[in-house]
Amino acid sequence: MENKIREIAIINRLKYGTANTKKVLGLFLSENPEYRKKVKEILPIVEKIVEEVNNLSEKELNEISKNIKIERKKKKKDLVLPNVKDKVILRFAPNPSGPLHIGHARAAVLNDYFAKKYNGKFILRLEDTDPKRVLEDAYDMIKEDLEWLNIKVDETVIQSDRLDIYYKYGEELIKKGLAYVCECSQESFRELRNKGLPCKCRDRDIEENLELWKKMLNGEIDNVVVRLKTDIKHKNPSIRDFPIFRIEKTHHPRVGDKYVYPLMNFSVPIDDHLLGVTHVLRGKDHIVNTEKQKYIYKYFNWDIPEFIHYGILKIEDTVLSTSQIYKGIIEGVYSGWDDIRLGTLRALKRRGIKPEAIYKIMLDIGIKPADVKFSWENLYAINKELIDKEAKRFFFVWNPKKMVVKDADKRVVKLRKHPDRKEFGERELLFNGEVYVVNDEIEEGKMYRLMELFNVVVEKIDDIIIARYHSDDFKIAKKNKAKIIHWIPVDNINKVKVLMPSGEIKEGYAEKDFREVKEDEIIQFERFGFCRIDKKDDEITICCYAHK
Repeated sequence: MENKIREIAIINRLKYGTANTKKVLGLFLSENPEYRKKVKEILPIVEKIVEEVNNLSEKELNEISKNIKIERKKKKKDLVLPNVKDKVILRFAPNPSGPLHIGHARAAVLNDYFAKKYNGKFILRLEDTDPKRVLEDAYDMIKEDLEWLNIKVDETVIQSDRLDIYYKYGEELIKKGLAYVCECSQESFRELRNKGLPCKCRDRDIEENLELWKKMLNGEIDNVVVRLKTDIKHKNPSIRDFPIFRIEKTHHPRVGDKYVYPLMNFSVPIDDHLLGVTHVLRGKDHIVNTEKQKYIYKYFNWDIPEFIHYGILKIEDTVLSTSQIYKGIIEGVYSGWDDIRLGTLRALKRRGIKPEAIYKIMLDIGIKPADVKFSWENLYAINKELIDKEAKRFFFVWNPKKMVVKDADKRVVKLRKHPDRKEFGERELLFNGEVYVVNDEIEEGKMYRLMELFNVVVEKIDDIIIARYHSDDFKIAKKNKAKIIHWIPVDNINKVKVLMPSGEIKEGYAEKDFREVKEDEIIQFERFGFCRIDKKDDEITICCYAHK
């Protein structure tokens, strides 16, 4: 039983960087259902084995895993678009209220993927017709984020440049008697709408509506909207005579003090038709919007594009709201859009997440109609595959405390900077009797394995830790269940500060060879995690934590 659990734990760590007790237990029980009644007895065993596996050095892990067959995932079916006829044209249409975050990446990646797959066209459309939600810097930030994701934009369209186009088609609908200017308050209209009753404005003649429309455009009237005539008895009250234009006097960074702006369910179908969009990829939370927009296609007698509604991507444990982030930046809660506590692409880039990893996970999620919970662990596993082969290895001790080791000879430990890349060379750690270790890992009377060095037994913990040399043999450490800990020689240290996505800051020391790393390089602090070098000077190196 323990051998089976250990094998599952090793595979789990190889796949995700760290073995997870809950996942290992679940996999073991699914493969061995006869143990389900003994969960309480098995759980402590699983916890112990998972801890042992997570304490293995990479060298030890690689050696043990040679004898384990890791089941390879079946090749996933290639993503395809339905009803492809002539040239495929797709669009990605964010609101420029801030830079892109991990949630935006799904639509951006899928549209780019299909545009490339079918040799089609990818349009970036910046939907900025709500001045209250526009941040001037976001126009360029969004383009930079897409460029970082290796997404090729064939054409960029900004909706605020197209107001006259929307006015033209809005006026056409009024002339056709399919839209009207509504002067009712929101409350009174909603009350009538919910009863399936028309408001007093609905039957106003076309000429009077056109006159009011002109007054709207000239800024002569306020507190009115233009509504599209739909089915006033529609089963969904929100579809009954929904608004398509409203007055907004907030200053717009591009068009100044224009007053009349189209709403999304009008501007979107107008643009999609005029730009020749063939397929619209959107979340199923837009199903009602799709139904609204089909009225526009019908009234203008236009062909309707292929609508594909995929499931909601549920992203937990990260801040995504651009308005909330912007407020936090202004108030000093966040250092900027790339604060690593955030879910922006800039924050992920700063942590050392590769764009290829984000692209791949979004393709893996695909366009299934079922809702999906986004897995940060899966993203990290994909990213690890990309960075693991290039990341140099170093020791790191946070919250450091000095340890004096008695009865131990001086020695030099030479370790590869990468277990599989001889060309990266070696690094050298000189043991001279005193080292720094992680303070909160140590207890009196216990045996510990100084990684790649020898075994010690802790005798006393005071201002410094007093330990005594025990043995070199790793098997003795394993037999005594000795925890493997990092160590840094007290001479020639490098001060390091690691910014964690949780907001915590880990301060400590890295080995002397760490001096060679450059800004923007991704390294691995062994048994701690992958980090990107954010800022480096003679005093201290600032790192951003990526993942295990």
